[in-house]
Amino acid sequence: MRIALDAHGGDFGLKPNLEGALLAAKKLPHEVILVGRDPEIREELRRLGAEDHERISIVHAPQLIDMASEPVEECRSKPDSTLMVGAGLVHDGKADAFISAGNSGAIMVASMLKLKRIPGVIRPAIAAPLPTYKGTTLLLDAGANMDCKPWHLAQFAVMGAIYMRAIFRIENPSVGLLSIGEEETKGDSLIQETLPLIKTMGLNFHGPVEGRDIPEGLTDVVVADGFTGNVALKLYEGAGKVIFKMLKDQIQRKFTYKIGAMLMRKIFLDMKKKMTVDEYGGAALLGVNGVVLVCHGRVTANTIFHSVRICGELAEAGLVAQIKKQMEQVKDRISAARNEEAAASSAEGAA
Repeated sequence: MRIALDAHGGDFGLKPNLEGALLAAKKLPHEVILVGRDPEIREELRRLGAEDHERISIVHAPQLIDMASEPVEECRSKPDSTLMVGAGLVHDGKADAFISAGNSGAIMVASMLKLKRIPGVIRPAIAAPLPTYKGTTLLLDAGANMDCKPWHLAQFAVMGAIYMRAIFRIENPSVGLLSIGEEETKGDSLIQETLPLIKTMGLNFHGPVEGRDIPEGLTDVVVADGFTGNVALKLYEGAGKVIFKMLKDQIQRKFTYKIGAMLMRKIFLDMKKKMTVDEYGGAALLGVNGVVLVCHGRVTANTIFHSVRICGELAEAGLVAQIKKQMEQVKDRISAARNEEAAASSAEGAA
């Protein structure tokens, strides 16, 4: 597989991206295409002693997207940016997937401009894998769509289930709808309107789940609008870091605690590895007509390595083809829901 990587994406520039690419090229059976400023990339590769690696190539992209600027304007005005060129490689069949730790909004825009949406998909969603007590839960949307309709959430559920089958080999993933209670009578109008629709999608639908159910791993997939999902994701990440800090502070209080910690060192290391988002790579942008992974800005070499691994697995599993097939199967139910809401709105306006 050929995986294109935005060499300049993230808060720390070239170094972690290139180190991760070299690690992936060494340990995985994939070619990594570095997209960015050719002279700068070659200089960094020389510094790393790997300027002539046989499975590393470079595609020159002189422009960089400004993190603080408006994504649509940036992407349209910078056709030679790393994001537009990287997504273009997938569109042209020169790469099987694209990874970036850049501006997530701009990655979304570039992917939409170059790859378009999968037929039938109304809005793509960011799908973030989270470590849980039982294993891994996929949370989507994790920030791409702030305002959603019931059919958006229903499609997110379908795509999330396909992802869990492709990556985690779960034959019949369970799906939950994030709400403020387990009872179907609770939740706002979006939840109330989504529940009956999502039940028609042919999924292993558990029903409403609460935020506390996510760390427990109650369901394999949790669906939410992008605003709620992003808040849940950031809270999840922050809580994990604070717990480890609190534990470390307590261990430092007494010498006997330190001795106990030394005896439990392997357990702590295993827990830290399980809770580290680096191990899960990036978050897939589901619904665009190609494999795209969005990485956190504080990207590390390990994040890039696992992102390349996941991209290879998604491409090999035919993720896009699977979503296309499933969207075709549920399109009539989605259309009926949209038409019903449009008719209700028209009747309300006429009244």
